[in-house]
Amino acid sequence: MLEKNYDSAAVEPRIAKAWEDADAFRAGEGAKPGAETFSIVIPPPNVTGSLHMGHALNNTLQDIMVRFERMRGKDVLWQPGMDHAGIATQMVVERKLAAEKLPGRREMGREAFIEKVWEWKAESGGLIFNQLKRLGASCDWSRERFTMDEGLSEAVLEVFVSLYKEGLIYKDMRLVNWDPKLLTAISDLEVEQIETNGNLWHLRYPLEPGVTYQHPVAFDEDGTPTEFETRDYLVVATTRPETMLGDTGIAVSPEDERYTSIVGKHVILPIVGRRIPIVADEYPDPTAGTGAVKMTPAHDFNDFDVGKRHGLRQVNVLTIDAKITIKENEDFLEGLDHPAALHGAWDELEGKDRFEARKIIVTIFEEAGLLDKVEPHKHTVPHGDRGGVPIEPRLTEQWYVDAKTLAKPAIASVREGRTKFVPKNWEKTYYEWMENIQPWCVSRQLWWGHQIPAWYGPDGQVFVEKTEEEALHAAIQHYIAHEGPWKAWVEEKLENFAPGEILTRDEDVLDTWFSSALWPFSTLGWPEKTPELEKYYQTDVLVTGFDIIFFWVARMMMMGMHLMKDEFGNSIEPFHTVYVHALVRDKNGQKMSKSKGNVIDPLELIDEYGADALRFTLAIMAAQGRDVKLDPSRIAGYRNFGTKLWNATRFAEMNGVKTDPKFVPEAASLTINRWILTELARTARDVTEAIETYRFNDAASTLYRFVWNQFCDWYLELLKPVFIGEDEAAKAESQACAAYVLEEIYKLLHPFMPFMTEELWAHTAGEGKSRDNLICHAEWPSPAYADDAAADEINWLIDLVSGIRSVRSEMNVPPSATAPLVMVGANALTKARLETHDSAIRRLARVSEISLEETAPKGAAQIVVGEATACLPLGSLIDLAAEKARLEKAVDKAKVEAARIESKLSNEKFVANAKPEVVEAERERFTELEQQLASLAVALARVSEAG
Repeated sequence: MLEKNYDSAAVEPRIAKAWEDADAFRAGEGAKPGAETFSIVIPPPNVTGSLHMGHALNNTLQDIMVRFERMRGKDVLWQPGMDHAGIATQMVVERKLAAEKLPGRREMGREAFIEKVWEWKAESGGLIFNQLKRLGASCDWSRERFTMDEGLSEAVLEVFVSLYKEGLIYKDMRLVNWDPKLLTAISDLEVEQIETNGNLWHLRYPLEPGVTYQHPVAFDEDGTPTEFETRDYLVVATTRPETMLGDTGIAVSPEDERYTSIVGKHVILPIVGRRIPIVADEYPDPTAGTGAVKMTPAHDFNDFDVGKRHGLRQVNVLTIDAKITIKENEDFLEGLDHPAALHGAWDELEGKDRFEARKIIVTIFEEAGLLDKVEPHKHTVPHGDRGGVPIEPRLTEQWYVDAKTLAKPAIASVREGRTKFVPKNWEKTYYEWMENIQPWCVSRQLWWGHQIPAWYGPDGQVFVEKTEEEALHAAIQHYIAHEGPWKAWVEEKLENFAPGEILTRDEDVLDTWFSSALWPFSTLGWPEKTPELEKYYQTDVLVTGFDIIFFWVARMMMMGMHLMKDEFGNSIEPFHTVYVHALVRDKNGQKMSKSKGNVIDPLELIDEYGADALRFTLAIMAAQGRDVKLDPSRIAGYRNFGTKLWNATRFAEMNGVKTDPKFVPEAASLTINRWILTELARTARDVTEAIETYRFNDAASTLYRFVWNQFCDWYLELLKPVFIGEDEAAKAESQACAAYVLEEIYKLLHPFMPFMTEELWAHTAGEGKSRDNLICHAEWPSPAYADDAAADEINWLIDLVSGIRSVRSEMNVPPSATAPLVMVGANALTKARLETHDSAIRRLARVSEISLEETAPKGAAQIVVGEATACLPLGSLIDLAAEKARLEKAVDKAKVEAARIESKLSNEKFVANAKPEVVEAERERFTELEQQLASLAVALARVSEAG
């Protein structure tokens, strides 16, 4: 006999071990002979990572598809792996060294530090894999890959060298996001925008001697200037005064009439003395600030672009750790006369931290009468998400990929429908980024990662090869072939047996996203032509969050299409579908963050409710394009759904339900059995279609309705008289049918709730018996059974009983009271059904007697069921006047609250200023009240009719 309660904490580890012992998820396991393939690559979590709600949703959806296709007999591979997470891992290991009071990485040197990182990975890295197993992820764990493993490192070398030799990788001097704490370039994804209360400093820049202009100071009602003053200075507004040391221009809009007369003139940069031009450009907004924008091309991305258009110099005034560097800075000093009056300020600023320098510069401007005004200013400041300090746009020489060239075929693939996004609206986001794509900076100033395979000769000439030996060979060929001083120098090194002194390797490593971009084919063995690559590439679907469409999806498309070709040389996309899931938020719709204290730990939820309950909740809430608002109480509710199925199985077992291999659905004779078999077939069809079209919430909802409502609440309830009756043939058929339907339910639910269904599948094999296979390898249900007449009859019965129950509830009829049922306008079919199901109607609807009439009796509540009207004379069961008063009071109360909320929502200030989650909560409550008022109106009408 099945245990009374389902214990997820005991069952889940046991089932997980059974899967592991059976090697149940190995690629191709359970596949039919000659089956088509289905492959997914897991978005590789960071080696430092721990399971969060985003992982839980992402991997639940992947696992639903993987288990579904495996049960359909396909040759399935779910490829697992981890990302080496360059910055995060290096920080973890550096903190560990500091905590253990060991030498830091710079003290121990690169080679020793890398050894420490590998030691840490062996001991502590990859914890998330065990957590994914707890979630039930059915990856082929024997094929686990790591972006720094030998095979993937070989793929990285192959791609970098080949792209370099094709001219698609190059070095360039450009602005990057620079983390002055971690001392490395970082990607946009590693930049966090933080709202900060700062200031907007308005600084006066003197015009060159003899130059003035008329600046408007008063305006009429239409905004037309009425008064002017003569100015010999421009006012610029900035949130970063320290960068003014690197200003090389002032930009104004060509449409801004205030400044038309001085375009082409110059200002003299305070503190510095540099003469810088005033240029006209479309970038400045005449309505923002003063309309005049200081240009610092070496310290601002927009300024960099404006500077390129107008030939402005790029002057970097900050060191790698964001300290002022001007006194020995050739770029800064170029063209300056070094007036002695400025030297004191330069001495004071040299070597100061950027924020300390900011204060000094503001003070200097104030003392010189050049500080026009200071305004409080709330704005977003980009911070490094790992270093935690404001990043600096920094002009440095880095390695870049020509993303624009690689993007063209990747754009065409989506436009021509070879790769599709689900939901489709994400294609717009993809196009916007890809069509405006910038060169991709792939170098990082770290030690942990794939070291760039570039070596430099004595004159700075770069040699890019897979190995140092190949690079040295190329270098020797280069220098020996060219006459000059370096030819003799190289020959001398060779004669003295010191070839190792000829080249110096680039110290930088590659951006983590570079290796991740190769993930769909490198994990399958590329650049080797492995059987797995031949079989499982192209992969089928990528499941991902919207936030990495740019950083990962687009780059996989670019790399895959450039490197993977069919026998005719046509590019092969890495996947045919990209399913973009939404964000998991808290129950109020707020984004989860540690600072808000609203982070929900999926592992804690698994401990409390079980993995199946969490998975089913995530699936049923994962509507396309809609964020998941996760309330732990919902998980408790869906745990109850699992409990309902468990109890239904136990009830069935207590009533003799057990597997009958001889049972054939088509042979079922009882209407109730033919009805449930028809509904089962409809459910299987709808669930299959929903999973195939990535409507996971619809699939889960369909299963919920069938299992809870149709099977548990109606089928088993309607079978009770059969189970306790004396018709042995009917009993045997119903026992076999119930067992068959339960087995099909377990299969249909398995992708969503794998642990409980595997347990029930094994248990219901029968006492002392075992199944031929695990349920994860069972055949997916695809019943073609249909008996529409039986389905119509039982669904009519359900509608009738449900309608009666609803009216009784709305009208506050005591549960124990029975009432007569009068059917008006019943045709022959309805009369036959009333006779057939007389006892069921009386028992389930609390009906005392059933009669047929031509007109509705006075004082009766009415329900339309098909062509007939069911009438319940309830006047003798309830105080109609008191019930009417109760309902009217409830209507008044709901109207008052609805009016209050409607007033708030119609207030533009409330909608604009309140937190989005507060506004959304009010809208949801208003919708609830509208539904409540509609229900109350129906109930009130029924009471009025009955009175």
